[in-house]
Amino acid sequence: MYNRKLNLDICEEESCFLWGPRQTGKSTLLRLCFPDARRYDLLLSTEYRRLIAHPGLVREECEAAGLTGETQQNPVIIDEIQKVPDLLDEVHWLIENRGLRFILCGSSARKVRRGHANLLGGRAVRCELFPLTSAEVPELDLSKALSDGLLPRHLQSRSATRLIRAYLGDYLREEIAAEALVRNVPAFSRFLEVAALSNGELVNYANIARECAVSAPTARQYFEILEDTLLGAMLPAFRKRAKRRTIGAPKFFLFDVGIAGHLARRGPVQQGSELFGKAFEHFLFMELRAHASYSGTCYPISYWRTAAGAEVDFILDDGRVAIEVKSSEMVRGRHLRGLRMFREEHRPDRSMVVSLDSRPRITADGIEILPWRDFLGRLWAGDIVPTP
Repeated sequence: MYNRKLNLDICEEESCFLWGPRQTGKSTLLRLCFPDARRYDLLLSTEYRRLIAHPGLVREECEAAGLTGETQQNPVIIDEIQKVPDLLDEVHWLIENRGLRFILCGSSARKVRRGHANLLGGRAVRCELFPLTSAEVPELDLSKALSDGLLPRHLQSRSATRLIRAYLGDYLREEIAAEALVRNVPAFSRFLEVAALSNGELVNYANIARECAVSAPTARQYFEILEDTLLGAMLPAFRKRAKRRTIGAPKFFLFDVGIAGHLARRGPVQQGSELFGKAFEHFLFMELRAHASYSGTCYPISYWRTAAGAEVDFILDDGRVAIEVKSSEMVRGRHLRGLRMFREEHRPDRSMVVSLDSRPRITADGIEILPWRDFLGRLWAGDIVPTP
């Protein structure tokens, strides 16, 4: 059992949406935090058929149980809420008229949002659960994490490849085909492979569309589907004006380094290889995303690249922190070129390199060199970006 960093204390006072990709552990976390809660699990076929035919049953059953805001001990949990969006009207009524609290859990907000379903008009707080982080896995094995990813079942398994293959099959069948999010599932399947091959690179819709034999607008729509189903995120370019001309296109990362590796068919990640460096950067991006969300700071994360090719991997908190990622065991002066150029123009409060170095050190001009474990320990302790 992992000690998850997502704090659900707010759900004891307010209704919440809890979103997260499949198998990140949402249901397990809710059972642990609210073992006695009334629960509706729409993954159960009997429950799904019952409530899709009669959404009002939730309201009638809560009324029959005598639940009100004053008597309610635990929130009412509805798992996989996107499967029956009409339930949100009943939830809305119960919040407004009975003062009840709900946790509405799901793996995709797309069907709810695109179908113009009732999103409760700001009456529910949004929470998101990510794959596991270094702060939740004692003595994390970096090589295994980069090869198999950080979904709980995959990280624990000795045969993660089979589980990942099954995971992707379920995703294509349930999230894409069953919800009719795309008309051409084979083309979308090919798109997933191409997106994985360009994971962490600048997004060029025309090039990706050409690889998938679809139009550029369709490729853009496919990326939107990945974002809406929480299977990927764009990393925007840092846009504060400066002297040097910079690149404005975003980068794209899939939500889990193991899923990206399987789709790209890269096999086990070996330290010292180019693939290791890309997977290492991806892993750190996911740590930053999770920390920004779980800590409540929600600081923006971007990257910086000049037209001449100088780059800094991550810019945090509107330019206050600049981070370069290097999979080298000894960071040298040539690795600091991008950071030093960024410092000249934007003067961040802190600039650092996260690497495989064995010990932390600081250069003469104040750049911090941090071993990855040191960096992540400081990140989750609130030392990199202060938490509220």
